[in-house]
Amino acid sequence: MTKKQKKMIIRLVISAVFLAGGIVTEGGHPLDWLLFLASYLAAGYDIPLKALRNIRHGQVFDENFLMTVATLGAIGVGELEEAVAVMLFYQVGELFSDYAVNRSRKSIANLMDINPDYANVLRDGAEEQVEPDEVEIGEVILVKPGEKVPLDGVVLKGSSSLDTKALTGESIPVEVTEGESVVSGSINLNGVLEVEVTKLFDDSTVAKILELVENASSRKARAENFITRFARVYTPIVVILALILALVPPLILGEPWSVWVYRACSFLVVSCPCALVISVPLSFFGGLGAASRQGILMKGSNYLEAMGNLDTVVFDKTGTLTTGRFQVTEVEPAAGLSRDQLLKLAAYGEYHSNHPIALSVKEAFEKDHRGEALEGDRILSVEEIAGHGMHVQLRADERENGGDGGKEAMELYIGNEKLMAGQNIPVPGRTAAAGTTLYLSDGKEFLGTVVIADTVRADVPEALKGLRRAGVRNLVMLTGDRESVGKAVGEKLGLDRVFGGLLPGDKVQKVEELLGDMPDGRTLAFVGDGINDAPVLARADVGIAMGGIGSDAAVEAADVVIMNDEPSKIVDGIRIARKTVTIVQQNILFAIGVKVLVLVLVACGMASMWAAVFGDVGVSVLAILNAIRALGYKREA
Repeated sequence: MTKKQKKMIIRLVISAVFLAGGIVTEGGHPLDWLLFLASYLAAGYDIPLKALRNIRHGQVFDENFLMTVATLGAIGVGELEEAVAVMLFYQVGELFSDYAVNRSRKSIANLMDINPDYANVLRDGAEEQVEPDEVEIGEVILVKPGEKVPLDGVVLKGSSSLDTKALTGESIPVEVTEGESVVSGSINLNGVLEVEVTKLFDDSTVAKILELVENASSRKARAENFITRFARVYTPIVVILALILALVPPLILGEPWSVWVYRACSFLVVSCPCALVISVPLSFFGGLGAASRQGILMKGSNYLEAMGNLDTVVFDKTGTLTTGRFQVTEVEPAAGLSRDQLLKLAAYGEYHSNHPIALSVKEAFEKDHRGEALEGDRILSVEEIAGHGMHVQLRADERENGGDGGKEAMELYIGNEKLMAGQNIPVPGRTAAAGTTLYLSDGKEFLGTVVIADTVRADVPEALKGLRRAGVRNLVMLTGDRESVGKAVGEKLGLDRVFGGLLPGDKVQKVEELLGDMPDGRTLAFVGDGINDAPVLARADVGIAMGGIGSDAAVEAADVVIMNDEPSKIVDGIRIARKTVTIVQQNILFAIGVKVLVLVLVACGMASMWAAVFGDVGVSVLAILNAIRALGYKREA
């Protein structure tokens, strides 16, 4: 509880005590008037002051003005007790509102706690504590247990566990050691790390995230903009109606002034748009907070609203649906060879290559043959055949009886189908693989194939199922990879449409075509890595960047940033958005419905100022409590 809230509670308790005293002594005695006046001032002395200050700044028709006119009018016609009660309950509603806003901000505040206070930089062999923005690229910082990592960098020395929960929403610590990257905002849990800085503070992950969060509230959803416009028009209208209600019946019909002024004051009380003005932005703020706790950063409530109306989700392939890391997925030896022998020959064939495909072959060999190292001196010569593959002369291994071609040197060829055709080596027919196929021969006969593919992310199948359950109608993939490779991946994942061989400009064109087929009121999201897909991220209704940690372009180009590499977070984002929008709609319908009903009853003399208090404060409190529910999202198991 904040200091401001504690002071308000004390004021309200004092006001309630004076009000109770006034009710007990009521009977025309001056003491009860003094007690009511003391109660009024204790609860709401600041409301008329705020109204006057706002009028001086040109803001006349706000809730402070309405409460001031209504309560002073009630006092003027002798209804002091009800005027005090109105002010007291109004302040109770404001207290609830303040509490709800602070609670909603807490999740955002927790995220803002990632901001580092200092950096321990090593200069001339000595440790020096400085502001993070004073550290230059290339300098070495020391991160001790319990400290926040102040800047992005690479570990030079040491190993530790990092808590990245505030960044990713994941509670499992990340293990880092020498040569691995660390990002600012994470918390060092145990070991001491020496880190070489790779980015200035203003360009660091934490700085970009903080800027994103701070600017989120400036981008309003359509519902918020509607309420803002509604309040500007609605409040002057109800003030005019209240004046008509107070003046016309007494002046034209000769009705008692006290009765119609009282009704007009009650009309003003119930007409206060607090429930809408407070609860609608509060609901969206709560939704943004709930999303941030899941490691989903949205750049505004307009994108939260758009997430709730998704009809089509378009994915980039590499780095989004797949890991972006090649792995050996198939090893198919010809007759007379074992799987291990073929994989070993492939590793020798790629021994001197640093191509990602070659590295994946050698990695697969090392994984399958732990403790066995390749013998570089067996490779007698290496020839790269451009656009085809490799020709390696391989000395026989005396310890092997077969597989490496006996005692004579082997003429090993490894590459694509064109390489085999050039050696007049027939290859068996096979279905198109979702990856790159390497063919091996000894120059005389076919030895087998090794398939290397970009592997699908672990949670992608479940994420796609979740999107289907959430009502997403179309799942589409755009990729710069070959059409055959893209379709193989798309078929495996059950996507609706796949487009391959696309340049960034082609992707924008495809998204334009898909947007043209969208139903009214529904939206399209593009999910990419935020680096090569900036144009299409910007063109989609919602641009979603995967893996925001360490990716500047992801934070800058996208509307929504998933702070880890889990596509399933998109499903969480949709559910949070739809829950938030539902709460907003409930509050709008409830608040307007109740207010219209009570306004009519008050104008007709069928409801007192106590009903007006419920129509204002009661509705506000209920709407605020409903808005708080937006914070309470729990991920489904």
